[in-house]
Amino acid sequence: QVQLVESGGGLVQAGGSLRLSCAASGRTFSSYNMAWFRQAPGKEREFVAAITWTGTVTDYADSVKGRSTISRDNAKNTVYLQMNSLKPEDTALYYCAAAQLTSTWYRQRTDHHQYDYWGQGTQVTVSS
Repeated sequence: QVQLVESGGGLVQAGGSLRLSCAASGRTFSSYNMAWFRQAPGKEREFVAAITWTGTVTDYADSVKGRSTISRDNAKNTVYLQMNSLKPEDTALYYCAAAQLTSTWYRQRTDHHQYDYWGQGTQVTVSS
């Protein structure tokens, strides 16, 4: 079992930055691939970014590519999402998710069904 707790969300003006954090507890954090998803009201949950358990491989949704950076610190059991040049369309509830290591994970990394554990989310609101 892994418990995930997100933090760092808030209200920011367009063009601003936020750094989201996801603290993990429970089983070995470094044994999980991690990702961030987001969900806006009335919309489906969508993939934002992912990082492998080693931290050496990352991937981003086109909507945030070039503006966001996912990273992890396995010594601190924490994964981060640095978001810059925020836009009103980035407004959503942001979730951290953990996936057990499988041979198919990378191919299906954008599919939220692939993730075994989820946090409660942190709200990001970007005003225009």
